Amino acid sequence: MTTHDTSSPISATMTLDIIGTIESCYPDKFGIPRQPGLAPGATAILRLKAPFDHPDCVRGLEQFSHLWISFIFHQSPERWTPLIRPPRLGGNIRIGVFASRSTHRPNRLGLSLVELAGIEYTPTPALILRGHDLVDTTPVVDIKPYLPWADSVDDARAGFAPEPPPLLEVRLSDDCQRTLNARPDGENLAALIHEVLSQDPRPAYRRHKPDERSYGVRLHDLDVRFHVEANAPASGPDHDSIIVVDRLVQLS
Repeated sequence: MTTHDTSSPISATMTLDIIGTIESCYPDKFGIPRQPGLAPGATAILRLKAPFDHPDCVRGLEQFSHLWISFIFHQSPERWTPLIRPPRLGGNIRIGVFASRSTHRPNRLGLSLVELAGIEYTPTPALILRGHDLVDTTPVVDIKPYLPWADSVDDARAGFAPEPPPLLEVRLSDDCQRTLNARPDGENLAALIHEVLSQDPRPAYRRHKPDERSYGVRLHDLDVRFHVEANAPASGPDHDSIIVVDRLVQLS
């Protein structure tokens, strides 16, 4: 990947080395929460590449609970436009690319705040991450520790996204629940399914509306099939739709 070098603003470029890649619970980008931290049960492994995999490179990192991960949106096209339509605004209102967190941006650089759950040495270091929003095989270009006293701003303004998005209720069919109960990781996987689907991963123009068509989100080794039903009045007035998981298909 190349970016403009400010020392020669017309034609010079700068090369970024890939320091590692992500092994993610998200095989595909569809369904990944649009921000980190929205699915705390999402797990990943960051495997460092030589020469960045020397144990000295992560010495002291275990003292921090959270990390900033700089990465490349490698599944996004290299082309970009000055205006984008954020899903948070229904996909109908255009704003500047630099006023958004869109994946379609110059240089395709991303930044995620993730929890560091541990470091394994096999023998080179591998970082165990939680609460991420990274698709499988994501290339990573930098890691920095998160400093709460420096990186958190209590009175910050958040523009068109001042609050977390509303969540939908998620229900699993009896067959799906039995499938999960039979798995050793079933409890954690059930929690992840609820965290991901409650965000309503459908296209922006269909979000929070009943929709009988079938969708699929891939999590770990499962294709989680779901549709959206109208919420019964007895369920409460807060949400007008319910995510219903009707099938769990084993991926080959």
